[in-house]
Amino acid sequence: MYFFYNHGMIKIPDLFIRAEHTDLLKKLNEWDIAYHQNDAPVVDDATYDEAKKRILFLETEYPELAVNGFSTHVGAAVSNKFKSYNHTVPMLSISDVFNKDEVAEWFNKLSNKELFIELKVDGLSFSARYEHGVFVRGLTRGSGIAGEDITENLKTITDIPQKLSGVFPDVIEVRGEVYMSRSEFIKLNEISDKKFANPRNAAAGSLRQLNPLVTASRNLSAFGYTYGDLSERTWKTQSEYFNLLESWGFKTTAQWAKKAQSVEDVQQIYEDVILHRDEIPFDIDGLVIKVNSVDIQEEMGARANSPRWEIAYKFPAARAVTTLKDITVQVGRTGVLTPVAELEPINIGGVLVSRATLHNADEIERLNIKIGDKIIVQRAGDVIPQVVGVAETFKNSQIFKFPDKCPVCGGIVVREQGAVARKCINSLSCPAQICGELEHFVSKHAFDIDGLGEKQIELFVSRGWIKEMADIFTLIKNHGDEIRSLEGFGSKSVANLNESIEKSKNVDLHRLIYALGIAEIGEVTAKILAREFLSIENLRTATLEQLLKIDGIGDIMAREILSFFSDVHGIAALDNLLTYINIKNPQKQEIKNNIFTGKKIVLTGTLSKYSRDQAKEILERFGAKVQSSVSVKTDIVIAGDNAGSKLTVAQQLGITILTEQDFNNILQGNEN
Repeated sequence: MYFFYNHGMIKIPDLFIRAEHTDLLKKLNEWDIAYHQNDAPVVDDATYDEAKKRILFLETEYPELAVNGFSTHVGAAVSNKFKSYNHTVPMLSISDVFNKDEVAEWFNKLSNKELFIELKVDGLSFSARYEHGVFVRGLTRGSGIAGEDITENLKTITDIPQKLSGVFPDVIEVRGEVYMSRSEFIKLNEISDKKFANPRNAAAGSLRQLNPLVTASRNLSAFGYTYGDLSERTWKTQSEYFNLLESWGFKTTAQWAKKAQSVEDVQQIYEDVILHRDEIPFDIDGLVIKVNSVDIQEEMGARANSPRWEIAYKFPAARAVTTLKDITVQVGRTGVLTPVAELEPINIGGVLVSRATLHNADEIERLNIKIGDKIIVQRAGDVIPQVVGVAETFKNSQIFKFPDKCPVCGGIVVREQGAVARKCINSLSCPAQICGELEHFVSKHAFDIDGLGEKQIELFVSRGWIKEMADIFTLIKNHGDEIRSLEGFGSKSVANLNESIEKSKNVDLHRLIYALGIAEIGEVTAKILAREFLSIENLRTATLEQLLKIDGIGDIMAREILSFFSDVHGIAALDNLLTYINIKNPQKQEIKNNIFTGKKIVLTGTLSKYSRDQAKEILERFGAKVQSSVSVKTDIVIAGDNAGSKLTVAQQLGITILTEQDFNNILQGNEN
């Protein structure tokens, strides 16, 4: 229906449109409260974005609906658990776009085409107010007009300085994002009674605590990216503001930021970031595209709930809802049984997902998940799919009973006291455990044998050609002709496999220790043990007291090492293996203390003589602690070629900076 009004024509929504709008508004408000106040989203991002897109379309088509509608809405009302304060400058949200055409539509309206593109960090927005350089108050976004007082909680986050460094305005509200890295998220979920669905929920739940000590224990991080209230502005562009933020003591996403001057530039950056998204150590859900000129930003102003000068170019949803068709159980190399969700295939973030981990039996019980349910699946860290909740259950959904016998070998399954995992105790003859151990043995950081992948090992184990580690080194001699006759093999592939096996016989001690698959012993610990004991003979006769004296070896690790070397079957397999290999034992190095000893060091840029791992290992040998990021606590930064923002921050903080040549000179002086 249309009415003419003031020489124009406006649409009047009919009964059905009004009903749809009311329903959408009610749902979105409920979802926002769940997301922003309770830190427990009830729908996936794709469902929310679709509803949001529809209601904004209705409010554009029927302006009457926009009055007190979703278009004027930012976040959710503040929780009554916290004190609240009004934002001096409203803390708006950002308009979303989902494809290149929508980016172009926004871009073509701009008078200034120089753009600044940042990562859209998936965390919780904050505003930190500084007066004369001192942090005085911190707020959440809240409703955009008022935010929750989280001052004491923000003080526990080392990335948010208590005092600004350098030259700064008398008053400034630095705004940014509190987040939790994926590694910290995994650690938290391992020790926490409450399991968080994703790093964003973990960050929000950790920050919005009434007890700041809880927040302090969660290892949260933060980036600054914009500003609110301000006494004076000295910067002209967003990129200049990033430099100032870092000089004041904040971290930014500057190392990933790009400039662009066309839609094609934006699209290329978008596709590159998606391609390398899993290399970024924290979750992102898109790009934020801004007009770089701050003068132009101020001229363009804002709508009711979002600035006109920036948009969020969202990535494809990393969550989706699908049907749980079945639950199967995998058996790992240590005998642990892991339930796996067999799914109705679903596209999540551009990847077709048909299986997802359920972790363990307790997780199935906690989620109250049943076969036949509609479930919420996400790609954890955008890589490993996992089930995070039930979207809908049905009368005919079936309860899953965890097996009490190994699904591979029929062995007894036990749950050790105090442990979560169920294990098959038939370690000597369970094919799944044998294959898992062998796959670990030939992996890249162990013996690194090309041509022996998962499928080949399963095949050779099933035929009885490999029963233990030593059998690999007689495989071609004893079964070469049989292997050549198999489909997919031939003389050349067998020759290549033989060459790789022969090459692997000369192995570093730390690789051998790692390859043995001792529980709790990873690559780093294997290197520590190799440097300390210098031979496999010394390690296998080590006492508990000797092991516990080593920095980095805890009680659990020590007991796992003793257990491994006291098992008669394991020792027999090791003795057999030692007849085929040559171990390159490290030399005992008496290294004098130097400027690296006891120091916190950051490596940045590219070193020509050493890889990053090699340089890190050398520094740790001198007793240094190698960090991933620069802070006021960093002692030294070693900068190679193409050093980025870490070098800039170090210069601003007055931290000692060494070139690669300086590094080499110190090492040579230490060795001479």
